[in-house]
Amino acid sequence: MKELFILSCIPFFLYLAVKTRDGLNMLQQNWYNTDQRFLKWIIKNPYKVFVNPDMCFVILAITLVVPAHVAMLMFAIFYLFILYLYLRAKKKEQVKLKFNFTKRARRLSVTIFVLYLFPIFVMWLGFTESFLAYYYVILGAFAYFNYFFVMLANVINVPVEKYVFLHFKRMAQKKLASMPNLNVIGITGSFGKTSSKHILNDILNVKFNSFPTPKNFNTTYGLILTINNYLDKFTDTFIAEMGAFKQGEIKELCDLVHPKYGILTRIGEAHLESFGSLENTTKTKFELIESLPSDGCGVLNYDDERQRNYKLKNNCHILTIGIDSKDVDVRATNITIGATGSTFEVLFKGDEKAYTFETRLLGKHNIYNILASIALGHYLGIGIEQLQVAVKGVSSIEHRLELKKMGSLNIIDDAYNSNPSGCKSALEVLKLMPGKRIVVTPGMIELGSKQYECNQEFGRQIASSADAVILVGKEQTKPIYEGLQLEKYNEKNIYVINDVKEAFSLALSLKEEKEVYVLLENDLPDTFNEK
Repeated sequence: MKELFILSCIPFFLYLAVKTRDGLNMLQQNWYNTDQRFLKWIIKNPYKVFVNPDMCFVILAITLVVPAHVAMLMFAIFYLFILYLYLRAKKKEQVKLKFNFTKRARRLSVTIFVLYLFPIFVMWLGFTESFLAYYYVILGAFAYFNYFFVMLANVINVPVEKYVFLHFKRMAQKKLASMPNLNVIGITGSFGKTSSKHILNDILNVKFNSFPTPKNFNTTYGLILTINNYLDKFTDTFIAEMGAFKQGEIKELCDLVHPKYGILTRIGEAHLESFGSLENTTKTKFELIESLPSDGCGVLNYDDERQRNYKLKNNCHILTIGIDSKDVDVRATNITIGATGSTFEVLFKGDEKAYTFETRLLGKHNIYNILASIALGHYLGIGIEQLQVAVKGVSSIEHRLELKKMGSLNIIDDAYNSNPSGCKSALEVLKLMPGKRIVVTPGMIELGSKQYECNQEFGRQIASSADAVILVGKEQTKPIYEGLQLEKYNEKNIYVINDVKEAFSLALSLKEEKEVYVLLENDLPDTFNEK
């Protein structure tokens, strides 16, 4: 009878494996519950977590009044049906970030397996046919509360993860110590970090063997992985993108890699939910500049009032850049921005000549990013002619105002996490396009108490920039809709959908004889899916 009991549980185990994988995926996207993000996601998504076919496990109590062999058959059929419903729903669900079965995820899987195996083992040892219905109800409850088992496993693994982290951190520190001639450049800011990183790398590689942190590896883990897996004896310049969500995190990154040079892009309303205020954001971003040695050099954007007015607490050399500010070390003037790129002149302090630069990158904010890289590159000994060639060759950056073709549509892909300043710049680019202009967006997130206000203002800005608007997610785009209404935008040109995949076929249906340009502004992770 015990063997038949285990056989009846096979569909349950298959379902549990699939659901656990998805639970781990959500845990990954919520940074392994850093700052209780995974718990907050559970609280904010009660229908996804609690109102699902799993809740029907209570009907398994009916197995109390049927023969054992019938109960086993009922349990197996029940979870075959639940598995079918779950997989069918998953096919329809939009998935943007597939589960990455990392070593950490594997360790968590083992812990979850043990958590489930222990009570099942107890059932096996003390198996009593009269308790069969209770066993099934208990197993059903395990599946129903799967997200909490995933969270519990994450807590249990904390000591293990700390040990693993310290091991790889020591490896990274040892490797950096063996590279005394390596120049480390840190880049941080509320936005523009990744773009600036790629631009600087393209420019520095005309003279140096430069390597940037890949993808969005801007955390302590990301820097450690980059150092251990990518840097080699031929690398003479390491560009470290540095992200943060609270005070002290940039300082922690600086203590790991010890940058000699630093670029602070811009400071604004990004991740206000975790920082709490712009003052906290400013102090955190300046942790990079204030960690530089006295013989180091930091680049500040003086068109950013918060950077211009900040009282710096160290004595490293500072280079200033600007467009509107005249009294800076490197300034861009005579800017011409078009649908295929930009042209501008650069003035260097102490040099009366103006130097012309061209770039295929879109948007005024990218002029700032290029300007910072020009300033630091020039400081590091790259000639102006080399800089001009390098800037002209800077490649488009994935998901950062990347212009590309999708069938007959022109896509302006600005899908990476948005912020008020970035949204405004993207709309300015869209307005330059010679054709029908469409915005596709789910809005902005992680802006704390200002989120509603910022999204409403975004809606007002869209009204003067786009011929049609496709909003992704009815609830989260309400403030954008209200902003459009405040500007008397034609509601016939507003479309609300729940899956971003629908946006492209919808945009095609709106296509007329002229070219269509679709601005994909922000693409929220799966944790924010309303569907």
